[in-house]
Amino acid sequence: MKTTSNQKGFTLLEILLVVAAIAILAGIVILAINPNKQLGDTRNAQRRMDVNTILNGVYQYSLSNGSLPTSIAATSSTGYTCAELQASSTMQICKSALCSDLTDLQVLTSGEAYLTAIPSDPQTATANGSGYWIAKSSNNRVTVCAPGAEQSAEIKVTR
Repeated sequence: MKTTSNQKGFTLLEILLVVAAIAILAGIVILAINPNKQLGDTRNAQRRMDVNTILNGVYQYSLSNGSLPTSIAATSSTGYTCAELQASSTMQICKSALCSDLTDLQVLTSGEAYLTAIPSDPQTATANGSGYWIAKSSNNRVTVCAPGAEQSAEIKVTR
């Protein structure tokens, strides 16, 4: 008698090879996407929006009141970097009502006339500090910067 074996299916070796190939392709895709860089870019985009929002609020205030908020510290230099501003902890913008050693811009949020709230840096904000620094030059040009920017970016806006 002749017996025929017509078993259909995959061997264990074939299944392991397919799983290994899928794992290698998934690893390549994850490396190509680079999630850490993507998340850093997203946080930097938020920082860019925040510094522009703060600066717009300051200038809306100055248009309504005829002058910049008096709490913004003046600097003697004009081409400073975020690191130079960060060296002076008093130039950090306060985000709460407890602003003893920080720049108090609560006049912008009073009655939500210019800002509803002071924006906070996605990573470097503290309990009172927003993570953003502000200063004005002797010519009343205001600079807002985000020294916590990632990937060697300098996020700074001056008007």
